[in-house]
Amino acid sequence: MRIDYLTIFPEIFSVILNSSILARAREKGAVEYRYYDIRDFISDKHKVVDDKPFGGEAGMVMKVEPLDNALNSILAERENTTILLTDAAGAIFTQEMAKELAEKPNLCFICGRYKGVDERIKELHEIIPVSIGDYVISGGELASLVITEAVVRLLPGVLGDMESASADSFYNGLLSSPVYTRPAEYKGLAVPEQLLSGNHAHIEKWRQEQALKRTRKLRPDLYEKYKSEKKVLR
Repeated sequence: MRIDYLTIFPEIFSVILNSSILARAREKGAVEYRYYDIRDFISDKHKVVDDKPFGGEAGMVMKVEPLDNALNSILAERENTTILLTDAAGAIFTQEMAKELAEKPNLCFICGRYKGVDERIKELHEIIPVSIGDYVISGGELASLVITEAVVRLLPGVLGDMESASADSFYNGLLSSPVYTRPAEYKGLAVPEQLLSGNHAHIEKWRQEQALKRTRKLRPDLYEKYKSEKKVLR
C-alpha cells in the first residue's frame, strides 16, 4: 500500500511515521508513505493556499487550485487511489472502515484546515470525507495519522500476531473483554479464575460474556447494533 498526504504542515508527519508500528510496517515493505506541501502546487508566486469565503463568513477556506493540481499529480502516478478528506462533516471513522481501507492499494489524505476546503474539489475528484469524531481540531494532519495507524496495523505481516488485532475493541463490533497479566494477585485483587483455568473453551466463553457485558454498560449504542445484527438475546 502507498499512502500520500496533502498538507500545509508536512513536518508533522516525520516523527510519527518513523515511529513504532508505522515505521516497522514501512521497513517490512507493507506500506510506503509520501507527504507533500500543498504550497508546491499553486501557481501564485506568494504560495497562498487559502482565501476568504464567498458570502462574508469569518475564517478562511483552502483553495481549489492547489488541491486539484496536487491530486492530479498523484493520480498521474497511481490511478487506483482512494482519496480521503479529513472533514468534520464526514462519516465517522470506524473499525469497519479501517478494515475496508486496509484492502485498498493506495490511499491519499487531504488534510483539511481552516473552515474547510473549497467544495468544488469534491466535484472534480471522487473524495470520501471522513471524521474521527464529533469535535473540532485545528487541522486534518493528526486525524489522518489516527486513521493511518488504524489501517496500517491491519495490513498483512505488520503485526506479529494478527490474532491480537482480531481481539481488539470494535474488531467484531464489541468492546474487548478486560485483560490481565502477572501477578495473579495484587493487593487482594485476583485475576478471574476462568483465565487461569487453562480451559480454552471456558476462557473464550468468559471473554465473550465479558465483551457483551462491557459493551452493554459502556457503549449501549454498539451493543444494540450488535444485538440487532447478531440477534443476541441478552
